[in-house]
Amino acid sequence: MPSRHDLFRRATVGVAVAAALGLGALGWSSTLLGEYSVMDMGGGQAGHVHGAGSGTQDPVSATSVTELIADPLRIPDIRVELIARQQMIDIPGGRPFDGYTVNGTSPGPTIRATQGALIEVVFVNESVAAGATLHWHGIDVPNAADGVAGITQDAVQIGGRYVYRFIAEDAGTYWYHSHQVSHEQVEGGLLGAVVIEPAGPPVNNYGTEVVALLHVYGGQHTLNGRVQDEHVPAEPGTTVRTRIINTDQGTAAVWSASPFRVVATDGREVNDPALIEGKTVLIPAGGRADVTLQAPAQGSARLHVGGARSISIGDPATAPPSARQPSETLDLLAYGDPVPPELDPRSPDVTFDYVIGRRFGLIDGRPGNFWTINGRLFPDVPMFHVRENDVVVMRIVNQTGEVHPMHLHGHHVLVLSRDGKSASGSPWWVDSLDVRPGESYEIAFTADNPGIWSNHCHTLPHAADGLIAHLMYEGVSTPFTINGTAGNQPD
Repeated sequence: MPSRHDLFRRATVGVAVAAALGLGALGWSSTLLGEYSVMDMGGGQAGHVHGAGSGTQDPVSATSVTELIADPLRIPDIRVELIARQQMIDIPGGRPFDGYTVNGTSPGPTIRATQGALIEVVFVNESVAAGATLHWHGIDVPNAADGVAGITQDAVQIGGRYVYRFIAEDAGTYWYHSHQVSHEQVEGGLLGAVVIEPAGPPVNNYGTEVVALLHVYGGQHTLNGRVQDEHVPAEPGTTVRTRIINTDQGTAAVWSASPFRVVATDGREVNDPALIEGKTVLIPAGGRADVTLQAPAQGSARLHVGGARSISIGDPATAPPSARQPSETLDLLAYGDPVPPELDPRSPDVTFDYVIGRRFGLIDGRPGNFWTINGRLFPDVPMFHVRENDVVVMRIVNQTGEVHPMHLHGHHVLVLSRDGKSASGSPWWVDSLDVRPGESYEIAFTADNPGIWSNHCHTLPHAADGLIAHLMYEGVSTPFTINGTAGNQPD
């Protein structure tokens, strides 16, 4: 939840707005938090159930989130120690920034693994005063490894450690970041990249690949932690795969004057991606896109990533000119060739609405203009109850004036339609989806990863102001609480 500074600022703004509108506290919605458990949120079933449907929890017989782990007897294939510190960051090409590091740098070390490997990460908090965790964004880990303070673990306090274990089941581009006071710690740089390579022979033999992690440190737009552009040497005709990771709070734009392809979104390959010319690709906050571009016969080609930074590919002795961002945007709903998806959403077991709104209210006595879900103010927001193996369809509607990059933990979702228009391209699988003002999306997924999972906006200050709900599996409970003595503040 928000910091003391944020609480004071919002309280001041809220009181001023209430006075200006002539609204008394009695006219506002009001909730009290204190210490609470997500088990008590939501007020029951939040969707329409087909057939037997999904029930409520029996705390006596429920499985604890702490039991939802990777094979404890398997020896890890990769073991990494990551140490979090609160410190000044030296940013090449820019000015120092007072933030957070992992193993002394921000971004932290890139974790690389082969599909099927068991990864074990020993996370140590050396000096992060508020405590910290690691969330594996986009990787469908077992619930105990999800890293959400107050839901799947307690925040790791200074001098403490926590061990994350998970199997790298899906090849692709991912990232990790703190999920404790996340709207401060992620912006402050407690994050890094994860690359999982395919176990078998690659479908396409690219000449080389690079990671392009985008982050803004106090107004400084960086590429891989530097306020500098990069150059990738490549022989003429060589295809370079660029793994773009948007760790910021807003949408990132990608474009080039040279033809390029989007070969993967959020760690899922695109079927038969076409060449893109004269269009901009938009990547949601938290999202990733793998882009390929061929080095030209002479000179080099420039790939603009995030607007402020770029990557040149080709002859290192040449610098290609910049290109103006195209006004037309690539529509991933119709990109690539269709193939039968991995699930059949035509007869779902349960359907949900996730309608995003906004209104004035009081949360824990602090006034503000908070986000709502299905018209309800946090924490009295829907709890999306499912049973294991349910096929779930969810309709996300944005009735506000801001973009919301929606992120469901522990699952990838298949985009079915936008504003009633059905998907017609390659199956579009995402874990982070921009829902723009006035838009509605229909998505589907299989509930195949038991646990209690956050489903929130990845513009993290929005989540801190109540734009967060949870997906809860029948028969699962958590012993952890938020705002208690453990100091858990996930958002």
